[in-house]
Amino acid sequence: MTDGATSGADVSKLRELNSLSIVRAMRGQPPATVTELAARIGLSRPGTDVVVRGLVTDGWVKVVEPDGSSVGRPARRYRFNADAGHVLGVDVGVHKILVLLADLEGRVLHSHRLPVEPEADPAVRLETVDTAITQCLATAGMRPDQIWAVTVGVTGPVDATGRTTLFTPLPGWSSVSPAEHLSARFTCPILVENDCKLAAVAERWQGAAQDADDIVYVLAGMRIGAGLILDGTLRRGYGGAAGEIGALKALRWLSAPSRLESCPGVPGDIHPNDKAAWVFEHAREGDRDAKAALRRYVKDLAVGAAALVLTLDPQVVVLGGGYSRSADLIIEPLGQELERLCLRVPEIRASTLGADSVALGALRVALDQIDAELFTGGMPAPLTVSS
Repeated sequence: MTDGATSGADVSKLRELNSLSIVRAMRGQPPATVTELAARIGLSRPGTDVVVRGLVTDGWVKVVEPDGSSVGRPARRYRFNADAGHVLGVDVGVHKILVLLADLEGRVLHSHRLPVEPEADPAVRLETVDTAITQCLATAGMRPDQIWAVTVGVTGPVDATGRTTLFTPLPGWSSVSPAEHLSARFTCPILVENDCKLAAVAERWQGAAQDADDIVYVLAGMRIGAGLILDGTLRRGYGGAAGEIGALKALRWLSAPSRLESCPGVPGDIHPNDKAAWVFEHAREGDRDAKAALRRYVKDLAVGAAALVLTLDPQVVVLGGGYSRSADLIIEPLGQELERLCLRVPEIRASTLGADSVALGALRVALDQIDAELFTGGMPAPLTVSS
């Protein structure tokens, strides 16, 4: 190889690295001038100008036209083209299918939710997934080939094949491969992850734990589960079952929801899904039986939570799931139980994302996949932007 060839390769690599730096500096930020970008990344202004112009040509960056409010000739400003690609986050739940569509900065553009029966077989559940995705894309006026990554959240630990072979409450779902099913429609990467783990990711990204790197997310609802983030990284475990502490029957997570469902005084004609809400409502009103049932539930919840806290020593415990809507009744007694059981009690916070947490976490994981492919492996050239 000649010196000239070596020099040319070095220049090309340097330009690519500078392009990566500029794109990272622009994502999620307001429009900036070349001078501002140069100061942000530590590159000369002429060098930044050359790279930015190339990014505009390739479709990664857009020029922001002046709004006319400035006196004189304003400096040209640039922003990251977040609409260059899109991602889908899909929550395949027991009672619902939720699809979120977002741009490359994670801004949710469209959502679509469809109900599904808990007893639905895999074919019906997958058909509902397909319908929800179709309707979400149609609303956005988009095609499947415009999606750059899809993440599917499912109930149960996800193994290396993307299946829930160890356990899942969804009938027949252990034999289902969501990635294989969706690959007939999408050519982009399709990831599958456990719902509690995705909810933990969402809480750190946009929710109650944005200031924390060590998090235990506890799903409290008609079932109990956990997602773990340590040193800012989602922990899956060797077989994808990290956090599935509820499988240890002695911890009583499997039976804890029955404390609320079997509360004395609950009307016999009330739907099983509404029994807990009845207990929370009456506990607020001072009903003795409801308060006792809630106290027993929290004690059971605390045993598993304490085991995770003692093992991981997190900064924050996030209380999520359907029962987090009644966090005002749960957090204080849960903290008291943890004080009794743990060496150090982390701060306990209620989820701020509600029923969207799993799908939001799925979006974040999809965006991380894009980052890993595009911004680690190198910038593709040039980027084709669909109109």
